[in-house]
Amino acid sequence: MTIHSESLALALASISPAMLALVGGVLAALALLVIVLLLRGASLRREQAEEANFRAQENETRMAELLKIQAEMQGRIAAMTEVFGARQSELNQTISQRLDGMSQRVSSTITEQTKSTHENLQRLQERLAVIDAAQNNIQTLAKDVVGLQAILSNKQTRGAFGQSRMETIVADGLPMGAYAFQQTLSNGSRPDCTIRMPNGAPPLVIDAKFPLEAWNAIRDAGSPEAGKIAGQQFRRDMEVHIRDISEKYLIQGETQDTAFLFVPSESIFAEIHENFEPVVQKAHRARIVIVSPSLLMLSIQVIQAVLKDQRMRAQAHLIQGEVAILMDDLNRLDERVRKLQGHFAMAQKDIDMVVTSADKLTKRGARIEALEFEASGGEAKPARDSEAAAKSVESRTGLLKLRVVDED
Repeated sequence: MTIHSESLALALASISPAMLALVGGVLAALALLVIVLLLRGASLRREQAEEANFRAQENETRMAELLKIQAEMQGRIAAMTEVFGARQSELNQTISQRLDGMSQRVSSTITEQTKSTHENLQRLQERLAVIDAAQNNIQTLAKDVVGLQAILSNKQTRGAFGQSRMETIVADGLPMGAYAFQQTLSNGSRPDCTIRMPNGAPPLVIDAKFPLEAWNAIRDAGSPEAGKIAGQQFRRDMEVHIRDISEKYLIQGETQDTAFLFVPSESIFAEIHENFEPVVQKAHRARIVIVSPSLLMLSIQVIQAVLKDQRMRAQAHLIQGEVAILMDDLNRLDERVRKLQGHFAMAQKDIDMVVTSADKLTKRGARIEALEFEASGGEAKPARDSEAAAKSVESRTGLLKLRVVDED
């Protein structure tokens, strides 16, 4: 250590004063630099401390604001909780009310539906009862149809059925005595019906028989060949029946030269005219007219009109006598009406005179009621110097007499 000090001292001694001055300036500059650096460090630390304090204050301010915002949020959350709670209670109350209303509606709807269902069931039972009654009627009708089929399967009963329809139509359309059933002709034959014609003309013959077996064979044919054979048989039966009517019922001078063949069905009548034209033509040549129920009814109405016209012609002279008597009564009535008109005219004239007198009396009474008197010299003067002339009016009938006061 001593050696080093000595060497340092020797080194310093060997340094010139200029160098020492330079070294001292450098050292002073370094010292100044260190001082400046220290001052800047202190200032920097002070600034950092101030900035830290400012940041701490700002953080505290922000924390206070955050706490305030948190408090406000807690208050809002509490208010929202209360609002939500109130709304929840209101919603629950509304839902309960609506559920109660819906329950009532559903119950009322179910009640109405139950009532409607009971009513519909009752109506259904009534309709079922009607259907049962209709079914019973259908069964009864089926039995009647079976009975009718049994009737039509027999010739005699079938003829009675057709004759009953024909007799009903004739009896409904003609008066008693204008027709006869099963009347015996001069040749011993007995037609189903004869209708008496006017003006002494021969009666019209109507036959109600019809070959229904051949027709049923046509309807029941299962093949075209069987239908053709049944059609030929039906045509032969119709031709035989037309020939029998022509030979038995068309008697010269005793019956009309035309007879009616009654077919008791409109459909059979149409089928004959559509598919059996030769039969219709042969009947026309034999002066036999095939008629259905509607055509027979129309013919009966025409005959009834002819009979009515004949009766009116027969009673024409009586009608003329009654008309002459009616005209005499009408002339007497006209004369008496004219006389009565004259009496009414005279009575009207008398009534007019009575009305005139009544008007005059009404006017005079009104004047008296109003005290309309004339005065002269302070004394009352009579309204008239002389009394009113009274006239007696006598009506032309001599029964009405009136006293009319003339105010002139």
